[in-house]
This record gives sequence, structure tokens and C-alpha cells, in this order.
Amino acid sequence: MGFFDYTDRFSTVQTTENAVDPQQQQPPQPAPNAWQVIKGVLFRIFVIWAISSWFRRGPSTPDPNTPAGAPRVPSRNLFPKDTLMDLYVYLSQDEVFADFNNTEALFWFHRDLVYGDWTIGEKGDGCYETYKELDIPESVQQNGSLYMHVYFTKSGFHPDPKRKGQYRRLATVHSTRMLNKFKRRKFMKTKNLLTGETEADPEVIKRAESHGPVEIISHWHPNLTINMVDDHTAWVKGSVPPPLDQHVKFDAVSGDYYPIVYFNDYWNLQKDHFPINDTLTTLPLRLSYCPLSLWRWQLYAAQNARSPWNFLPDDTYEQSDDDQDSVKVALLETNPYLLGLTIVVSIVHSIFEFLAFKNDIQFWNSRQSLEGLSVRSIIFGVFQSLVVLLYILDNETNFVVQVSVFIGLLIDLWKITKVMDVKLDRENKIAGVFPRLVFKDKSTYVQSSTKIYDDMAFRYLSWLLYPLFGCYAIYSLLYVEHKGWYSWVLSMLYGFLLTFGFITMTPQLFINYKMKSVAHLPWRMLTYKALNTFIDDLFAFVIKMPMMYRIGCLRDDVVFFVYLYQRWIYRVDPNRFNEFGTSGVERVPDVTETADPALAAAITDKAEGEKKND
Repeated sequence: MGFFDYTDRFSTVQTTENAVDPQQQQPPQPAPNAWQVIKGVLFRIFVIWAISSWFRRGPSTPDPNTPAGAPRVPSRNLFPKDTLMDLYVYLSQDEVFADFNNTEALFWFHRDLVYGDWTIGEKGDGCYETYKELDIPESVQQNGSLYMHVYFTKSGFHPDPKRKGQYRRLATVHSTRMLNKFKRRKFMKTKNLLTGETEADPEVIKRAESHGPVEIISHWHPNLTINMVDDHTAWVKGSVPPPLDQHVKFDAVSGDYYPIVYFNDYWNLQKDHFPINDTLTTLPLRLSYCPLSLWRWQLYAAQNARSPWNFLPDDTYEQSDDDQDSVKVALLETNPYLLGLTIVVSIVHSIFEFLAFKNDIQFWNSRQSLEGLSVRSIIFGVFQSLVVLLYILDNETNFVVQVSVFIGLLIDLWKITKVMDVKLDRENKIAGVFPRLVFKDKSTYVQSSTKIYDDMAFRYLSWLLYPLFGCYAIYSLLYVEHKGWYSWVLSMLYGFLLTFGFITMTPQLFINYKMKSVAHLPWRMLTYKALNTFIDDLFAFVIKMPMMYRIGCLRDDVVFFVYLYQRWIYRVDPNRFNEFGTSGVERVPDVTETADPALAAAITDKAEGEKKND
């Protein structure tokens, strides 16, 4: 039947457009789904657990180059605990830095840092901080890059290799980071299809015409933390688990590894980045140095790991950054107790979601009769899924959402084969080449009163839906801007289904009312989805969400309570025979009704003989 499928499907669709001008009028957008945020947290916890399991492995992998396959020798940190260090931070437009004599390039110098000391610093937490306003080079204003080169040297040494006697390779740790970040800005060239006018900023329209639909813009964030990982693990070269192996650097000669320098920007939200252009003259930069424990470094490394998704395009990474922002905001702004409760409930929500999916598949896979089920609702569900898929493809939504909606469409198409007879007509081919698909109602649907009630319900429903559809189409055409007529059709259909799609669940209520029965419904699947909807209701009012999303959750509850009311008034009597002549109680056939009279007489005589013996 697909009950609650519409709300679940619509609420997960999120159209993400990076840095779209806020003055542009957008088509109706689905509400954010808080569960996607929590599921992202749970997935990252699993990744962290998987990485931690690597540390509990057995002996290191034998090296085939050594005699008899002897294991590799564990390495050590080149900077022992409590090593005195000097910090040099240089800024340059070159990715490879060599201008150590340029005093203007030296942004920060700090002497006598203690490696692994968590008690030093201005606040006694091992951290130091500096802040400066940078003059912006002209090339950086024109989408150029600005690099930060960080050097840690043991006390008394210098990072310049040209200084003989003051430079030592094993006493110098170097790492480079590009400070600016390039982000895509997508221009949505929308207009009123009747008047041809738009409310977008003329400057934005001009840039869209000159730069195309996508513009690469350099962005800046004023905060960055330089972490030195306090780690002395005996790492083995070639056996460091990913993604940690991207940060552990071994010396080619000694085989030991350098201290891990990690640029921590995890708490830098995407919304706090601002574009670099010719209107800016200076850029603020606040640098912090802090020690970092191995465990916390594993958390950050796992959060930023992207190697499993290398097959995805670059714009998908930007969408992933936006999704991570939702997780960070939840961690920063949500009460810890509420956050813990949300995680626990989200696990239950995921279990119910899986069970609802499993029972839905099992119900339709084993269903032999369509008595009491609305076939038209299943067909209309395919139409809804197709509209949603075309809409999110037209709006370039998140790749993961596209895949999930596509899978949902395939499941709905599979249901069609369960409620109708689908055959290939090879005699009447399309254009004389392609076989024609023929759909025919199943006999259990046609020969029952269900088809009559289903047609009657949708006829009554059309009296309400068609006027609403016409009014919404006129409103969308008059007051909403679109990219073109194709986008108008999709956004109009999607917005209408999002607003009034729940009405299409009412034909099943009408069929139940006419048949005075609900025994034909997949109650396990309905129960699991109803519980998920109630959970959505709870957090829709606890977590800040749009009012339309909250109303959407409540309207589904109303429909489900009507189902519960029907279940209460149309109670199932297991002893009552239904229209097929069957009941819920196994009936033992009377021996006197058996087809063989001789067998019945023999059984009766045997019973009387047993009574005499008793």
C-alpha cells in the first residue's frame, strides 16, 4: 500500500545549491531531515571503530625483502617526549617555499615549545595563539592561492636547508596548507515564465552571463589550528591503517617517523567562509597551536577521510561538507542529554525503518489475493516516485539522495508486477520494432468488489484533487520563478505532491469502510512506519524545523489514527468466515462429512468399540 512512503521519501530529499544568491526565488524545498544528521554521526562512529580495530591486530606483516620473511622493525618518533621546539610559520603564494630570508613572509615565530606538554600556554592548556590582519596580494584577489608553510625544529636549529650547521633534516618537521578554499557558486537563471522578469540581483545575472552557470570562487576562513599529535606509537612502515597513513611520514634513511602535524579546521563551518574579491583589502587570520592526543586525532582523521568515495565528482564533496556542517551544528548547539537521547532513538528509528522495508517486501512478495487493497494507490505511488526523481535530478541534489530515490522507484515498479499482470506483446510492436508492454488487472482484483470501491474512491478524490491541482499550477506559474517550462512542470508537480500527496492515502480508508474490514492490510509494515512517524513528530517539535514540516508529520498521524479507528470498529473475529469461505481458526473436518462413507462408518464403529472397552 505504501503508507507513509510519501512523507519519508519527500522529507529526505534536500536540494543543495552551493552559494546560491539568497534573493533568487526557489521552488518549494523539502524540509531538512534530522535523522540524516544522526545517521551520519552513527556512520562515522562505525568508521572510527573500524580504524581502532586495526590497532589490535597481530604482529606486523613480514617483509619479503628481509631474510626468512622477518617482520619489519618498529619505528620511533624522531621527537622524543618533552623535546624543546621552535615554531616557524611562513605565508607565501608559492606551494614550495624557499624564501626563508624574507622577513615579511614570516607570519609567526614561537620559541621553546615543549612537545607533549599540556600545561604550558596562556591558559595552561598547552595552547598558544596569534592574530594578524593580512594584506591581500592582487593575485589572491583574482582567485589566486595563499599557502601556509609550518616548520617545527628542535631548539637551536633553523628550517632553512642553506644554513650550514643550523639545519638538520631529522630535527625539522615541515607541512604545508593552502589557506584559501575554492568553492563552486552555482547560478540559477530563473525567471517568471509569463512576464520574463526576475527578482534576482542584476549584478548576479551579469556574472552568470559572463562566468557561466558555475563559477569557482576563492573563500577564506579566519581561524585555523595547528595541532602537534602527542604520539609515540611504534608505527611500522607500510602497516599504518588508513586514513592515518596519509599523515604519518617516515624518514627514508633512518626508518623513524616525524611528529604528526595536523591542520585542524573541523569546527570551521562552511557558512563562516566568505568570498575573497577586490572589495577586500585585508584578511583576518587567527592561528592557534595546541597539542592533540592520538585518540582525538583518530576522530578528526576519520571524519575527514574521503578515500572510499574517490569515484564521486568534486561537487559531491562540497555537498558532503554541507552535510558535515549539520552534524557539527548538532554537536555544538544541542543539549548533551538531548543529543544522547536523539542518538538512541535514531537507532530505534533505523531498526523500525529496516523492519518496515523488510515486511513491506515480504507482504507483496507473498500476497496471493488483492482483495481489499488499492491498486490505483500503488500505480499513483510510481508516478510520485518518478516525479521526485526527475525533480531532484533537475535541481542537482545530493548524489546519495538520488540513488536512494532511484532505488525506491525500482521497488515501486516491482510492486506493479505484483498487483498487475505485466506481459510483452510481441505481435503488436511499437514502430514495428519494440515489443509492447501490456498491463492487465489481476483476476483477484477484477472479480472482487475492491476494484469498484477503488474506482469510486479515486473518482471522489478527483473532485478534490483536480481543483487543488489547477489552483496550485496557476499560483506556481504566477508567483514562482523557474528555469524553464520543464522545470515549472516538475516543481509544480513536486510541490503539489508534497503539499497534498497525503490525500492519496485516503482511498484505502474508503475501501476499508466499504468492506468493513482491515484484515487485508500489511499491519506490521504500517506499525513500524507509524512508530517512525511518531518519532519524527517528537523531534519535529523539539528540534528547530519549518512549520510546514511539522504540519506534514501531524497530517500523517491523523491518517494513521483513522486506520487505528477502523481496526477498532472492524475487529477481527477468527471464527467468522470471510467472503472466501475461510476463517482464522483451523477447522477439523467432521468425519461424517468425509467423501468416503465406508471410511466414516469404520471410524465410527471403532470409536464405539473403544467406549465399550473403557
